Amino acid sequence: MIAIVDSGGANLSSVLFAFERLGIPAQLSSDPDTIASSAKVLLPGVGAAAAAMDTLKRNELSACLRQLKQPVLGICLGMQLLYDRSEEGDALCLGIIPGVVARLNASPGRSIPHMGWNRVTPRRDCALLDGEEFFYFVHSYAAPMGAAVCAVAEHGVEIPAVVQRENWFGAQFHPERSAAAGQRFLKRFVEL
Repeated sequence: MIAIVDSGGANLSSVLFAFERLGIPAQLSSDPDTIASSAKVLLPGVGAAAAAMDTLKRNELSACLRQLKQPVLGICLGMQLLYDRSEEGDALCLGIIPGVVARLNASPGRSIPHMGWNRVTPRRDCALLDGEEFFYFVHSYAAPMGAAVCAVAEHGVEIPAVVQRENWFGAQFHPERSAAAGQRFLKRFVEL
């Protein structure tokens, strides 16, 4: 079973439907025991980092999530929550990947939020990707470049698109809204 962490995000239904389309059983949960005993865990998120962390703390999930040994995939805000801190609401996050998530800067030809389809290019081996593919992004904050980054996207500058540290994976884009490429990405995660 795959546990989808109820982080209060707006994309929970679409993530559940993505697994339903793949024929893979998944359940939404805010129960630490259910999450800890699941084969795989997804941490989705749409919204603000501070509010999402408040929800995780209120449901006693912060400590549970930090201790997971099975594969975990953070999606969009869920990926950002894997870092030490976010400038969005000056939120202390899970601290699994070192670094601070910062607001993207607008510039000519680079609107904020970064919204739409974008090419994701691997920078090193990643079990969730098989070469370049296009995925759908919607975000105003981005993780820092660092050792965990295994694929990037271009939005005026290179931004982390996929990260991995041990059993922890993150996607800045929304695989649940990325058509066939997103389904392949989620299927690869399930097959880890």
